[in-house]
Amino acid sequence: MMKKIKTICIIDDDPIFRFGTIKMMETVQLSLNFLVYKNGKDAYDQLLPKLQLNTNLPDAILLDLNMPVMDGWQFLDELVKISMAENIPIYIVSSSVDNRDIKKAKTYKMVNKYIIKPFSIPKIKELIEELENQD
Repeated sequence: MMKKIKTICIIDDDPIFRFGTIKMMETVQLSLNFLVYKNGKDAYDQLLPKLQLNTNLPDAILLDLNMPVMDGWQFLDELVKISMAENIPIYIVSSSVDNRDIKKAKTYKMVNKYIIKPFSIPKIKELIEELENQD
């Protein structure tokens, strides 16, 4: 059965990436909601109550690695402490092509995939299809 994707969380400090990703995602699937945060700390502070109540959780998180305040790795390190968070697939979306980053991402159970920027409509279609087909 296909899962309906309703909410995507974007954690990225780049306003152009955030804007472009939302526009492309809306092109692929019209009825999406977005939770958008500029850094891991804002995202964590806002997502924590949702996780604790297990309510209004995003269907996926698109996570940048290099951000001010709290970067993607620090965000993941906080998130792994919360058992409910294991149910949210995380996609690292980074401009880093460093193999160490890609390897490190694989050490987190909750990270589904490492996607190298820039995003494109085909990459987004693939991501949404993958999310819809998860059980």
